[in-house]
Amino acid sequence: MDRAHIIFPGEFPSTWSPPLPFAVPTTAKKSKKIRLAEYLQEKNLTAVTEGDWLEIAARLAPISESYLRRLLRETGLPVEQPFAGVNQRNYEDLEQSLLEMEEIYRRALERGDPARARQCRNAVMQAKDHARLAARSPKTAPEKKTEKEEMIQWMLVWLENPGVFPAWVKLRKQILQS
Repeated sequence: MDRAHIIFPGEFPSTWSPPLPFAVPTTAKKSKKIRLAEYLQEKNLTAVTEGDWLEIAARLAPISESYLRRLLRETGLPVEQPFAGVNQRNYEDLEQSLLEMEEIYRRALERGDPARARQCRNAVMQAKDHARLAARSPKTAPEKKTEKEEMIQWMLVWLENPGVFPAWVKLRKQILQS
């Protein structure tokens, strides 16, 4: 068998050329946490009101409410309800935030402000969903799952009838302590 003669074309010239020397301005963005700290320092706030919340959310947009709440909690500044949301660190914090939320919810209904009442309900529903995710996680310790399940019950009672919650939580705490 004879060898076949294959003809290959010569080497192609390079199409790559080195970049031209020019300066590129940096576009590094500051983190939301840093931008929040700068805003708080600029405004010298002692508490976060509704107006502050809206301005911060606009400056840090896009940002989720839950992440903004977490960043503000880390600062230690008090945040007006319903913007503070539901604090689930422990039963005392949960009770306090749900009682505050109930007060805002009741006043909103009395004033005929369904948007504010809906904000309160949405904040509690979001917290309940977060607790449910934590309770179902395989990484969550059994005692933490039990605690989260109890917290879910508290929030479900609040969602079913916020006006009943203050009396219910007193009775519930008595049951838990016995």
